[in-house]
Amino acid sequence: MSPVLADLAAGRRALTHEALDELPDSPPLAHLRQVLVGVGALPERDEYMVRLERFLTSLLASQQDPEQRKVLHRYAIWHLTRRLRRRNSGRPLTPQQFTSARQRTHAAVAFLNWLTAHGLTLETCRQADLDRWLTDDSATYRHTAGHFIRWARTNKLTTVHVPAVRWNGPTQPLDDEHRWNVARRLLHDDTLNPEDRLAGLLLLLYAQGPSAIHRLTTEDVEIGVQEVRLHLGDAPVQLPEPVAHLARTVVANRKGHATIGALTPSRWLFPGGQPGRPISTTQLTQRLKRLGIRPNQARSTALFQLATEIPAAILARTLGIHTDVAVAWQRLSAGDWATYAAEVSHRYVPGRQ
Repeated sequence: MSPVLADLAAGRRALTHEALDELPDSPPLAHLRQVLVGVGALPERDEYMVRLERFLTSLLASQQDPEQRKVLHRYAIWHLTRRLRRRNSGRPLTPQQFTSARQRTHAAVAFLNWLTAHGLTLETCRQADLDRWLTDDSATYRHTAGHFIRWARTNKLTTVHVPAVRWNGPTQPLDDEHRWNVARRLLHDDTLNPEDRLAGLLLLLYAQGPSAIHRLTTEDVEIGVQEVRLHLGDAPVQLPEPVAHLARTVVANRKGHATIGALTPSRWLFPGGQPGRPISTTQLTQRLKRLGIRPNQARSTALFQLATEIPAAILARTLGIHTDVAVAWQRLSAGDWATYAAEVSHRYVPGRQ
């Protein structure tokens, strides 16, 4: 990186993301970029979205068949990428979203290549051909390709169909007793790291997974004189004690592992080891596991219990999850909120004590 730094210092290379993009991608370059972002020399940008766009540009350019390239462009650019932008509403892509989009694109290419190798197209492919693909052990991305095939059918590019796998609830047993035992320890054990305690409680009490926790910023925490509110969704949640005290402590004392000489503190509630970046979901998951928390299982247990106590609409607004997800958990937990609105409307009648 010394020649790059020398070029930047001498003005031979512009201090912009675009100028750095011209260099071969490497871990040292990525680290330098994050240092420059962390100290304010470069503006922040969605690095995973940039990586996804580069990947798609390269993949589309490698396609020799014009019709196949056109279909892939519609699917990858106008469907996958646009949906990610809309769903994130300005938030950066997560590593999981990047990986999922890349795998689905690879799966679409694999299926189209298989069709070509067997003298078929999306239009001429029949259900028997698709069944042959699904049972062909030499075919790759067979299950992941279902997303592309359903998209193609919706857009009338094919008549074949792969049903989506219906989610019927968590596959692992839900242990609410273990969840509360760990939560009590995190609430009262002052020997533990405050950041780990807060992150664990956000998962155990508010069903926030590592991918949601690592994106939290100090702007999501409203610290008042007597109360602390946390923005997980559209409606803030008032934190009870001692969770509120933990949130105050983390906001006041947070620091990442990377020292870069930044003039202002990190905006991330859980800063990571990379300059200007939050803790990675992988690192956060490892730290939670050391506390005895299995994130997927613990989150499922929390969602199951919360769905029995809170209507789906309120659950979605406060926890920042999709309404369909909240409704699915409500049905799974047999939480009956069909008459909730009617019940609330009868709680107070003017003139009645």
